[in-house]
Amino acid sequence: MSDIIQLLPDHVANQIAAGEVVQRPASVVKELMENAIDAKSSIIKLLIKDAGKTLVQVIDNGSGMSVTDARLSFSRHATSKIRSAEDLFQIHTKGFRGEALASIAAIAHVELKSKQEEDEVGIQLIIEGSDVISQEVVVTPKGTSISVKNLFFNIPARRNFLKSNQVETRHIIDEFHRVALAHPSIQFVMYHNGSEIFNLPESNYRQRIVNIFGTKTNEKLVPVNEETEVVKISGFVGKPEYAKKTRGEQFFFVNDRFIKSAYLNHAITSAFEGLLKDNTHASYFLNLTVDPQTIDINIHPTKTEIKFDDEHTLYAILRASVKHSLGQFNIAPVLDFDRDANLDTPYNYKDIQNPSVPNIEVDRSFNPFQERQFSGKQTTAFRKQTPSNWDSLYVGLESKGTQTQQDFTSLQFESEEQTSSVFKDQSQVETKQSTFQIQNKYVISTIKSGILVIDQHRAHQRVLYEDFLKNMTVKQSMSQQLLFPIKLHFSPQEIDILKQVKDDLEYTGFLFSEILKDSIEISGVPIHVPGSEVSVILEQLINDIENEVPDSNFSPTDLLAKSMAKSLAVKSGQSLSVPEQEHLVNSLFGCKEPNMSPTNKTTFVTLSVDELERKFI
Repeated sequence: MSDIIQLLPDHVANQIAAGEVVQRPASVVKELMENAIDAKSSIIKLLIKDAGKTLVQVIDNGSGMSVTDARLSFSRHATSKIRSAEDLFQIHTKGFRGEALASIAAIAHVELKSKQEEDEVGIQLIIEGSDVISQEVVVTPKGTSISVKNLFFNIPARRNFLKSNQVETRHIIDEFHRVALAHPSIQFVMYHNGSEIFNLPESNYRQRIVNIFGTKTNEKLVPVNEETEVVKISGFVGKPEYAKKTRGEQFFFVNDRFIKSAYLNHAITSAFEGLLKDNTHASYFLNLTVDPQTIDINIHPTKTEIKFDDEHTLYAILRASVKHSLGQFNIAPVLDFDRDANLDTPYNYKDIQNPSVPNIEVDRSFNPFQERQFSGKQTTAFRKQTPSNWDSLYVGLESKGTQTQQDFTSLQFESEEQTSSVFKDQSQVETKQSTFQIQNKYVISTIKSGILVIDQHRAHQRVLYEDFLKNMTVKQSMSQQLLFPIKLHFSPQEIDILKQVKDDLEYTGFLFSEILKDSIEISGVPIHVPGSEVSVILEQLINDIENEVPDSNFSPTDLLAKSMAKSLAVKSGQSLSVPEQEHLVNSLFGCKEPNMSPTNKTTFVTLSVDELERKFI
């Protein structure tokens, strides 16, 4: 039998590796920006076109590369970060695998310009699908510029799997946030289709968070600082009252590297226990500094998962640190039964250095044991005043006394209510109740063939979805004006999303009086929408738009209608009156698609009489 095992060509091996390292344009952004950080850059610029599908370019002023290094950098497992296997447990750089540039070059058109400080000229490399097209000497400033064009040009199937430009741009911004937050001492600039999205100057950690997420973020932050033999923790957590429905602002950094860890996230959730509303998530921006020997980064190609040597100790320290900060800054309530509240200094007097002695007035003539003689003319606290028309008070009193006996004989009492059969007068027949609610979740309605069991949340979603879709399509809606406009604060990225759907929101009934860089002012809301729910609805809408996977079958209008229907629909556990139940049932079967919710889930099931009879056999 002939041999069947053979070595794969380098360009095939690179494409296989690219499937792990480069999943979308955001992966290219992450790898190139981390390489720029490893090159000790102080300014890093990111240029994006068409959500990274056309161009991803990273320009830095780092150490640059020589001609030999530039050619070698696109080979598999070629790296300057480690020398031996032991170095894997002493990693202080972002990259170390030596696969990123080789993987990117295998599936894109790459142009590299690089120059070291001591060299007079630099090198320019043009690579297409792992093949070096040209190598030339070029005049370029110190540092490196890498342009990645036409991603997945030789793998059309992978390119077809990319999402819409809006979704891909969101992933790129997420990666940009993660890298920029981990390195506040580096200036980052980002351009998308020629317009500046971010310009983050060198700053401290708190200012970097504010520059990214908006000025309103500053008042939401509670500092966390703890240093032990195991780990050093620094950063900020968000105040409980600013908790969001989504997990957007949750960042863990271990040795300046962004990671995802459900276990450590549970430690934060545990620290906030009792302080958060249901289905809300606290924000946090925490840096953990540990000994590199106690962690293993090389367990996932994207390096976002880390294996810790002692997770249980880390969990306990992190939870205790966050609880301590919440208590230290009076965020969490504290019960002290030994404290005497009478000894607390009033808030208005806390800054007074030399308080004055209060004047005390004493009535020295007062004798509590002295007996007082009260005369007929007793004084009261009320002023005695003789009414001007006092004589009119007694007019007719004599005649009333003589007629008292006759009044009782002429009184007529209301006759007792006479009950009669409900079938004699058809107008007095009570309407029979046709709907019932079970567990405040399901509405039961009777039909000729049996009964209907309706999920009230899904059914109301369907009703609201079709109403919103109709209003946005016909472009007619009813809005209720607010007496006091509502001002809400969002990050610049969230404001951009709201601007994109502003017209559709207005067709549903929202009225925007002002839209600024980090806040909006709402003067009108749709009918039956309480003002307190506006922030929840818009947060849910932004999250749905960010995480939705729109394709040719779904329009932004459809997505907006789904999101608002989900936010405003009656929830499971909410009690409905009989008229509300009947209205829901009638509205549901007035819809075009009553069988399914907007998310394609069953709204009701039918139980026939035959099925019920079989239950009793």
